[in-house]
Amino acid sequence: MKKQIIKQTEIFVHNELGEDATGHDWFHVDRVRRIALHICREERQGDPFIIEMAALLHDIPDEKLNETIEIGKAKLDTFMHSISLPNEAKNHIIQIIDSISYKGGRKTVLKTVEAKIVQDADRLDAIGAIGIARAFAYGGKKGQPIYDPNINVREEMSLEEYRKGKSTTIHHFYEKLLKLKDLLNTKAAKEMAESRQQMMFLFLEQFYQEWDENHS
Repeated sequence: MKKQIIKQTEIFVHNELGEDATGHDWFHVDRVRRIALHICREERQGDPFIIEMAALLHDIPDEKLNETIEIGKAKLDTFMHSISLPNEAKNHIIQIIDSISYKGGRKTVLKTVEAKIVQDADRLDAIGAIGIARAFAYGGKKGQPIYDPNINVREEMSLEEYRKGKSTTIHHFYEKLLKLKDLLNTKAAKEMAESRQQMMFLFLEQFYQEWDENHS
């Protein structure tokens, strides 16, 4: 039965996010699922089914991908009602999805190891080479410039400022991406993050070198 529910969930998510161009497409979701299951195996803790379901559904209610927060939540709730799972499992999956988002750096206390693993997997896909590609895809979709040296990096932000304030994709590295490695929960994720973090530093170094050559 669990395999059938996973299949049903894959089809639903594929239909919802298959055409996304902001870096939150099906391939992102699938990577998060695979990374989460890898962490689960490495750490030898957590319920793999709950982890897989939460990873697959984690972007469905995301306010960035829906017209309103309410529409996103309703979408997830409707789907959860359509699958045959005990309420306890459904509530656990929803609770994980509600608690793992970055939201401008606000620290949410994660109640379960499954939530920690899914959050780590999602954050790992936001850094490294793929993270860089996703950042520019999202910045372009939002209409953000690549870089503007006259804009300051924002240290403390409200959720509203984080979502809608003026920034650039290069600034996003300092406002979020470079901070993620130190916010990871599990040993396995921290190990995976090392090379991805280095990749981002190398990219920024090369970016500024080329920028200075052209703007001096």
